[in-house]
Order: sequence, then structure tokens, then C-alpha cells
Amino acid sequence: MQLEIAQYALGALSGALVGLTLGLFGGGGSILAVPLMVYLVGVPSAHVALGTSALAVAANAAANLVTHARLGNVRWRCAAIYSAAGVAGAFLGSSLGKLIAGERLLFLFALLMIGVAVLMLRGRRAAGNATAQCTVENAPRTVGFGALTGAFSGFFGIGGGFLIVPGLIAATGMPILAAVGSSLLAVTAFGLTTAVNYAVSGFVDWPLAGLFVAGGSAGGVIGAFAAGRMARSRGLLNILFAGLIFAVAAYMLWRNAMAFLPT
Repeated sequence: MQLEIAQYALGALSGALVGLTLGLFGGGGSILAVPLMVYLVGVPSAHVALGTSALAVAANAAANLVTHARLGNVRWRCAAIYSAAGVAGAFLGSSLGKLIAGERLLFLFALLMIGVAVLMLRGRRAAGNATAQCTVENAPRTVGFGALTGAFSGFFGIGGGFLIVPGLIAATGMPILAAVGSSLLAVTAFGLTTAVNYAVSGFVDWPLAGLFVAGGSAGGVIGAFAAGRMARSRGLLNILFAGLIFAVAAYMLWRNAMAFLPT
């Protein structure tokens, strides 16, 4: 797929917007990657947008994983078990996603966005168990949650951190900071699995993915700096960002509302 130079520039800008929101809100920003690629950049294929987004999200997650690992926020055994189970789910989910018409996939993606916005408004307050680890007793739950969230991530071409974090907490009882750090290994693994599966079918625009990641890195630095300056307004900002997701989802539902009607 060959895009115009202006579209690649918009891809870098879109990556910067996603990185900015990730740095500012600590999550949820990658859910905007697909609609930005489709409606701002103008990627003509929903499948290419999903595959390229998955690769970009995986790259950004890998970069953030290094930071969290240095801070000691990654429970490697739990992350590895969760990721291994989720890779199989991501492969199956992405294989199914490639078989569904692009308009229907975008319609379902819009419904997913509404769910993400609701989760952002609810927030997470559980303290968790600081000594929680993966054991023989909770391994089946960890594998089960990993496979389910991996399938969801693969189907929609997203990182799925908003599902992986509560999944890790539910499976092991670990505190949210450890879940956030550990989730990044799973996001990387799921994203790469999905991207490779889509790439085999020619559904990844490599230059666009590179520009998206570069823009995301710059936007992430700005977002992290702004987050510190706006600490007292984070609650209001979170509400406003959730409202933005609702608005984008409504637009996508309207654009693709005819997808499930009989022809």
C-alpha cells in the first residue's frame, strides 16, 4: 500500500497524539490509534490500520517495559505465564479479525471504545497484595485471563492494557503498579503476534508504523512532563479524555452503521 507524503506526516502526528495521551493519562491512548489511522491519515483498509496499529503499540509498550523493569515494577514470572497464554489467543483473535469485513470490524471497534471510556471513568482504587506472585494455585486463572485478553487484543489489533491490568490483578491479587509494569510484556507480545499475523497477509504499512512510533515517543515525553504539571487536574482531564473517546466511538458507529444490515 502506497500512501502520500502528507499521509505519512499525518501518521507521525497521530503517533504524537497517541503518545501524548498515553503520557498524560497513563493508558487508553492507544485505543485512538486505529480511528486516527482510518479517519485522519486516511488509510483505506481497516485491516491495514489494525495491523499497523498493533505493531506501533507493541513497539511503544516494549520501550515503556524497559523503564518499568528498571523501577522493579515487573513480576516476570506472572508476566511470562500471562503472555505465553495470550500469544495463542492473540494469534487466533487476529486470524478471525482478518476474515471479517473492515466496516464491521470498525463498528465492533467503536463498541470496544465505549467500554474503554467507561473503564476510564470508573478508575481503579484497589491496593492489592504487595507480595503477590504467580503460584500453582493461581496459574490456571492467569492462563485463562491471558488467553482471553490475548484473543481480544488480537481481534481488534490493540495493546489491550486496559484489559490486561485488571486481568493480572484478578488472577494474582498484585498491586496495580506491578500489574501495569507486568502488563507491558503482554502488550508487547500480543501486539507482535497480531502484527506478524497481519503482516503475513500484507496488512502492515512499515513506514507508517515507524513514523507512528517516532511520533509516539516524542508525544510521550511531552505527555509525561505535562502530567506532572497538571497533577491536580488529572481527574477532570480523565473525564474529558473519556468524553473524547465516546465522541470518536459515536462517529465510528455512525460511519459504519450499515455494516450489519443485509445487502
